[in-house]
Amino acid sequence: MACIFARNRDPTGTGVRRRSVDPMQYPKYSIVIPAFNESSRILDTLESVVSCIRARDWSAEVVVVNDGSTDATGQIVRDFIRNAPEVRMLENSVNRGKGYSVRTGLLQAHGEVVMFTDADLSAPMEEAERLFAAIAEGADIAIGSRWLKSSRQTHRQPLYRQFFGRCFNSVVRGVMGLKFADTQCGFKAFTRDAAQTVFQLMTIERWGFDPEILFIALVRGYWIIEVPVSWAHDSRSRMSYVKDGIQMLAEIAIVRWNALRGRYGKQVEHIHRGPVVQ
Repeated sequence: MACIFARNRDPTGTGVRRRSVDPMQYPKYSIVIPAFNESSRILDTLESVVSCIRARDWSAEVVVVNDGSTDATGQIVRDFIRNAPEVRMLENSVNRGKGYSVRTGLLQAHGEVVMFTDADLSAPMEEAERLFAAIAEGADIAIGSRWLKSSRQTHRQPLYRQFFGRCFNSVVRGVMGLKFADTQCGFKAFTRDAAQTVFQLMTIERWGFDPEILFIALVRGYWIIEVPVSWAHDSRSRMSYVKDGIQMLAEIAIVRWNALRGRYGKQVEHIHRGPVVQ
């Protein structure tokens, strides 16, 4: 595994490390799934995730963030929840973007280790064990990577998507100093402390949030490990490499401007966990 060591004494900026409150009543893991108009695959996704949780006997919750879907996504999730106590749903009144939805889910998650995964499960849920293992070994953040060991890709992206992805990664490495092979993989896990700090400081609400959260994590002194994961490209991806790519480049400039203004050095709040609904 490739890793970056970056620690300081108090990355939260509060003066002390936050302590958990009554941790036994909360799950160990929280799995956040942002969903916008996912009626064609959200049921299969939830069945796979819950099946994985039960087969491995994880103490885990699943938090679906319905991002203002206009199709049947919300109703499908509500119906599924009736027989799956592991699952709960948060709802955005309108579409706010993947970054906003991930932030909402992670900041309201109950777990000691929190992660997000894309609704298409391009990385099988079983691969989360690799991220959890990295956290257990001391990392603050573990990020899935499609390119550390590309042989693990079972269905690769089309060449044009690989080309644009590599170009974007090169810009991120050069402009933001992020030396990771893959910043955009939608499969990342965090300790609760790291997630609470990083996502309170995050400002990018759509596709370009991944480089920002990694940049913030390094600024705050967190230790990030990049972990190779299995991956199968889903051709139904909605991302436009022209429109969204231009927007993401603009967002890189925003991140650098935020850093110059000291935006990422601010003190963050301690967010208390809500009650666990059985």
